[in-house]
Amino acid sequence: MNRDSATVADVLLPLALPGPYSYRRPPGLLLTPGDYVVVPLGPRQMIGVVWALRDAAPEGRALRDVAERFDFPPLAETHRKFVDWLAAYYLEPAGNVLRMVLRVPAALGGAREQLAYRASGTAPRRLTPQRARVLDVARDGFAMRASELAEAAGVGTSVIKAMVKDGALEEVSLPALRSFAEPDLGAGTLQLTRDQEQAARELRAVVAARIHKVVLLDGVTGSGKTEVYFEAMAAALAGGGQVLLLLPEIALTSTFLARVEARFGVEPAQWHSDLRLRERERVWRGLATGEARIVVGARSALFLPWKKLGLIVVDEEHEGAYKQDDGVSYHARDMAVLYGTIGKFPVILSSATPSLESLVNVDRGRYGLVRLKDRHGRPELPQISLIDMKTAKLDSGSWLSVPLVDELATTLAAGDQALLFLNRRGYAPLTLCRACGHRLECPNCAASLVEHRFRRQLMCHHCGHLEAIPKACPACQAEGKLVPVGPGIERLAEEAARRFPEARLAILSSDLSRGTLLRDALRQVERGEHNLVIGTQLVAKGHHFPFLTLVGVVDADLALESSDPRAGERTWALMAQVAGRAGRGDKPGRALIQTHMPDHPLMQALRKGDRDGYLNQEKSIRERAGLPPYGRLAALIISGSDGAETERFARSLAKIAPSAAGLTVLGPAPAPIALVRGRHRWRFLVKAQREVNLQAYLRDWLKEVKPKGSLALAVDVDPYSFL
Repeated sequence: MNRDSATVADVLLPLALPGPYSYRRPPGLLLTPGDYVVVPLGPRQMIGVVWALRDAAPEGRALRDVAERFDFPPLAETHRKFVDWLAAYYLEPAGNVLRMVLRVPAALGGAREQLAYRASGTAPRRLTPQRARVLDVARDGFAMRASELAEAAGVGTSVIKAMVKDGALEEVSLPALRSFAEPDLGAGTLQLTRDQEQAARELRAVVAARIHKVVLLDGVTGSGKTEVYFEAMAAALAGGGQVLLLLPEIALTSTFLARVEARFGVEPAQWHSDLRLRERERVWRGLATGEARIVVGARSALFLPWKKLGLIVVDEEHEGAYKQDDGVSYHARDMAVLYGTIGKFPVILSSATPSLESLVNVDRGRYGLVRLKDRHGRPELPQISLIDMKTAKLDSGSWLSVPLVDELATTLAAGDQALLFLNRRGYAPLTLCRACGHRLECPNCAASLVEHRFRRQLMCHHCGHLEAIPKACPACQAEGKLVPVGPGIERLAEEAARRFPEARLAILSSDLSRGTLLRDALRQVERGEHNLVIGTQLVAKGHHFPFLTLVGVVDADLALESSDPRAGERTWALMAQVAGRAGRGDKPGRALIQTHMPDHPLMQALRKGDRDGYLNQEKSIRERAGLPPYGRLAALIISGSDGAETERFARSLAKIAPSAAGLTVLGPAPAPIALVRGRHRWRFLVKAQREVNLQAYLRDWLKEVKPKGSLALAVDVDPYSFL
């Protein structure tokens, strides 16, 4: 298609639309597929992307004109194909997927200068406490934007504007967006072990071939997987490509970012939800122009407008955090593989506890395998022992068994660091009245309120509802009868402080500290400033604690109490990752696991270190049941504000479900959590053999379905949540 002769532009808009809308190309406006344009939609002007160009409009249709084209590099064809393929796989309107690409529309407007403010040296006519705080911050001489200055001083932006008008602050222009430095591929090269060098050599060869191939980098905790895939990243950068390093919890990993910077001599671009808008603009533009070469990001970084993506590394590829459940339900690991397929470049999946999906793809020959069997510097893995809670002595009101307490005392007395792991936030998961048995529940969800004693609040972990802890039972009005049931991390910390009053205690939980506070706490643990750490699952994600020699898992059975078909696999990964935090320094590590099911195959495999034996058993169970990765699943979630109406709609869907060979529709049934945020929920589970076209079946079933009123229907292909 000659873009000069094309008269019609098909433009995809970031709305819940199945495809592009057609617009007329005005004479003199040159367009090409991928261009960012402004087009009219009703009374509005919207930013969209030219998806295709055509010679003529359909007969009898008067098209509106494309209003404007941005002077900006077009969205690459590979990226446009990725949007279409992802939309088709997850049964999402393509416009909803494009919305994730166009999250920073301000970046299209050019690298404009920005206004900032600093102290002028003139005293304000009226000095309030708020203005005094602003002056204290502004006197350091650095110019700051109004929002940044207001945040640092703890005031509103209106105070800043008033001080500018008053002459106490002066306006200055800051330069346009900072440029991205070119990586120095030899800046921080490390001396690799023989096994690491062999693994790096294999990965470099894959990158050098410049073809699509997926490689699973399977290495035990502490084996140096990061240093190995850094070598693959260096090879991709040397070939002129951009590199994406995906992490499940990017906001927590400042030390990891420092490692990337040390290796490549430049600060990598970041992409995650905590990023400021101006930095988002900078990264978005830098990737579209090709100036930004390395991005360390969360799952949404896949949708950035890559100019020449040459390698994706998915670290901790087994993590459930890569699956997005809100909005477009996609799995970033799987979509990274899809992107590599379309773009014809390699993808590296890295983990000490690989997902069953990846291991089965290795078995089938679809993925390559590179293994690291030994720890770097210290070959032995932590010794894992089980504590049978059916027979272990437990003091009244305690959650720590005597054997675990004794080991903690020995560890602390030796000057070493210990970690107690409990994957349950808050103080207690349940509050009951001893007088009448009433349970404190969320008014919006079918779930108990979790006590957060440090905040003096009850909280619902599903909708975020908060309320004060009542003095009397809401049902029987009895005072002093409400009691917490079961331990949360805060209650565990309370017991640890009581038993070890001299310990330097740190609590690592996203409920208690976030952002900078959490990153500071992690750094303090790494430096050994705390010798007793109480943590939830965030401590299991790749952190290096060199002084940690003992891990105690308080309730290893918690994750097994689930109908999730991946419960065993997830528990294995979590327990192995947590135990792997110990013994990464100069001293050997050990882990004690409290369990009521010591004879469970998973617990025995953990004790013996028999990962492959346990996972082979899991494979056999899944294969016999026809569950992923040997079969396919999709969930349909029906929700509505009226319970009876929601049930009627769900049952009406069941009546029109087509029959198909190799496919079973289970349901409808109330969801395990049947009420969330005031909406009643019913579920279908569609189970299909691998050769069945599941998406085609779902399209055929739902093509005429149009929920009305408060009703909503969500489709989740390859579900990870079964709540």
